[in-house]
Amino acid sequence: MYPAHRPRRLRSTPAMRRMVAETTVRPSQLVLPMFVKEGATEPVPIANMPGVLQHTRDSLRKAAIEAVEAGVGGLMLFGVPEHKDAVGSGGIDPDGVLNVALRDLKAELGDETVLMSDLCLDEFTDHGHCGVLDEHGRVDNDATLEIYGQMAVAQVEAGAHLLGPSGMMDGQVGAIRSALERAGHVDTGILAYAVKYSSAFYGPFRDAVESSLQGDRRTYQQDPANVREALREVRLDLDEGADMVMVKPAMLYLDVLRAVAEESDVPVAAYQISGEYAMIEAAAAGGWCDRRTAILESLTSIRRAGADVVLTYWAVEAAGWLR
Repeated sequence: MYPAHRPRRLRSTPAMRRMVAETTVRPSQLVLPMFVKEGATEPVPIANMPGVLQHTRDSLRKAAIEAVEAGVGGLMLFGVPEHKDAVGSGGIDPDGVLNVALRDLKAELGDETVLMSDLCLDEFTDHGHCGVLDEHGRVDNDATLEIYGQMAVAQVEAGAHLLGPSGMMDGQVGAIRSALERAGHVDTGILAYAVKYSSAFYGPFRDAVESSLQGDRRTYQQDPANVREALREVRLDLDEGADMVMVKPAMLYLDVLRAVAEESDVPVAAYQISGEYAMIEAAAAGGWCDRRTAILESLTSIRRAGADVVLTYWAVEAAGWLR
């Protein structure tokens, strides 16, 4: 007449649910992506990413301090330069916007947080691709690797603790590791964007970095239909010396994230990208979901799928709730 088992007993109160929760999200597991705009005199709101800014050097410092005080685990920096060229020279220039911002935050925060840098050319090239182009207009993989090595050294010398190569060039982790070793930076970590899909949901980010992209990135970013390819990419990056690996996007690729987590013997990160952020913000603004509940549920789902670290634009706000 009566149920033999009553799982609801362990859902009866908030305290009970907290005690038996299988998946947790801690502020230290969250990383805040940040944008710094060269020449900006005041922060610039990003229209399709409510609450996210292109920072000035000064506002970047203040926001970084706020994030660290909230307990956020790390900061991932992206630069928005005033001038671009065919080879992305601003990414190598010690006085380029990203390297200057890294020096600012290193001087301000030291080792209080994990200072991460996007290692890619797309923000700095006038054609918007993640590498240099050959005479046929195609991305030249090996010529790009040479520049990535130079960027890596420049970013480490500016203060980065962890480099995030996101261009999806074949051999990029090995090339960067070799360049770091030659320059004596043997302790610098590499967070490899091992699994980065060609997604329709990057649109708001491209506005945030004022992308000049011509065409698309399907010849180097991965096909959303493929999972085995993702695992191959992970194994290659691990063999080349990656200290962490990333899956991007996060929410639409939770099955891939789970497969990567089972394959990897290093920490796994996932990037909750701009389009995923914008969708929840839009739904909340429309009254179609409870904003805080939706944000925390999305972060929990990414952790549950296997991410040790989550890059999210809600990092500071979520950290406040979680604390």
